[in-house]
Amino acid sequence: MSFPLLTATALVPALGAVATAAVPAAQRAAAKWVALGFSLVTLALAAVVLVRFDPGGAHFQLTESHPWIKDFGVRYELGVDGIAVALIALTAVLIPFIILAGWHDADPLEGARPNRRWRPTQGFFALILMVEAMVVISFEATDVFLFYIFFEAMLIPMYFLIGGFGDRAGGRSEEETATQRSYAAVKFLLYNLAGGLIMLAAVVGLYAVTADQLGTGTFSLQEIVQARTGGHLDMATSTERLLFLGFFFAFAVKAPLWPLHTWLPNAMGESTAPVAVLITAVVDKVGTFAMLRFCLQLFPEASKWATPAILILALISIIYGALLAIGQRDIKRLIAYASISHFGFIILGIFAMTTQGQGGATLYMVNHGVSTAALMLVAGFLITRRGSRLIADYGGVQKVAPVLAGTFLIGGLATLSLPGLAPFISEFLVLVGTFSRYPVFGVIATVGIVLAALYVLILYQRTMTGPVKDEVRSMPDLRVRELVVVAPLIALLIFLGVYPKPLADIVNPAVDHTMSVVDKKDPKPDHPVTDAGWFSYSPKSEGASHGGAQHEGAHHNGAHHDGASGGAK
Repeated sequence: MSFPLLTATALVPALGAVATAAVPAAQRAAAKWVALGFSLVTLALAAVVLVRFDPGGAHFQLTESHPWIKDFGVRYELGVDGIAVALIALTAVLIPFIILAGWHDADPLEGARPNRRWRPTQGFFALILMVEAMVVISFEATDVFLFYIFFEAMLIPMYFLIGGFGDRAGGRSEEETATQRSYAAVKFLLYNLAGGLIMLAAVVGLYAVTADQLGTGTFSLQEIVQARTGGHLDMATSTERLLFLGFFFAFAVKAPLWPLHTWLPNAMGESTAPVAVLITAVVDKVGTFAMLRFCLQLFPEASKWATPAILILALISIIYGALLAIGQRDIKRLIAYASISHFGFIILGIFAMTTQGQGGATLYMVNHGVSTAALMLVAGFLITRRGSRLIADYGGVQKVAPVLAGTFLIGGLATLSLPGLAPFISEFLVLVGTFSRYPVFGVIATVGIVLAALYVLILYQRTMTGPVKDEVRSMPDLRVRELVVVAPLIALLIFLGVYPKPLADIVNPAVDHTMSVVDKKDPKPDHPVTDAGWFSYSPKSEGASHGGAQHEGAHHNGAHHDGASGGAK
């Protein structure tokens, strides 16, 4: 029996959460080191998963499958494709930095009465590790019911992280701060629970359909996809569409897609900066990941049916999020609205139904996680020094804390997808993939790039440049611990920006598989320049130009890989 690597990768942070919570109340420093240690072990296991994964091998690898609830066809079934591997790696990389960045976020306030029964430090870091465990197993689960359990369960630790360990900045009274934190946490919980309940009804409906047509109900993604492709499972059009909408609604809330996004600015604004990163860079990725794994593969025809409406919602998210980011006075809420805009790009790429679009969307998930983590964590260091989230309370920071200002600038430039930094190639692929099938949508989406430049540069200009305000004159620059957090993230942004090929090679086969399940081929490109005879052009073969649709799709999938690799070079 082989070592259950995927189980271990999810189990270690769960055990770490228990161990951290069990540390005696007076040993706050020990609790921090225990949490950091378990997060590093998880990172090592994720690295082993990455090394052992073969992009050219089977679609799902490192699989584990054991009966769980036999009467209902529920199995403990795990497996990873290239997309899951990339997101597990992202999660495992970010959690140690989140823990380091929040090293003092749960320390008791000065002058607070000691309480031996209440252990906020232990609870804070234990909850972070519990979220990591649930997110990792969500990426690994190939049983729909198993995925659903952890998709919903992660709401519990997130609720307590938002409501119990909120931001202390803002110049508000303790009572008002607690009220706003509670409102943000409850709103987060209610929105996501509503989506989860609708999804639960769809999960039950999926089981009923498989039981009716296959004789035995199943939640196995692989079995359902194989039954569909083999002609053994044929859902009625109305049934498939209803089930798709049930799944998609839950994932759109998590994503967050307009108009289901309104919980995010409150949650990120009231959370500490590390928890805000946990929300948008880690937890929210489960929503877009699930669209690729479950919506498109379980309900391919319904996905194609809903594509025009979803693309419109994605465009609204891109423009709306960027416009509201421009008008924000609160640094953290600005980054939250920027993330809504970025998730619009991700969903646009997923439902463009092209290899470039879906490949770019997958890269975008990873790159957005790194860039947002860098920007938000530096913003958190800035806010901690001044004690205010308001942009107007800053000015001239680059003159007194140049390293802080420089790292903030790099995080901001990555957010606006500057060439040479990681998000550029992913945003470029999303736009190319969208334009090839939906030119009008592709053109409209480019407006989001212009707006991103506005909100990033306005933020930097108002906080970092200009005269030095008295309140920031004595502001210290980044400390060693903070540099340890930020420097690797910036290095990763640069590395993935100039050499994205390793990441693209991992995710491309999974994207090709999704496209084949949905039965979508890349649109055949026109060659107006070559057709006019402006320069010599000859196709590789007669079949490449005039072959059937299947050959054409394969040819352009190859072109996609070449393009991603070429861009990487």
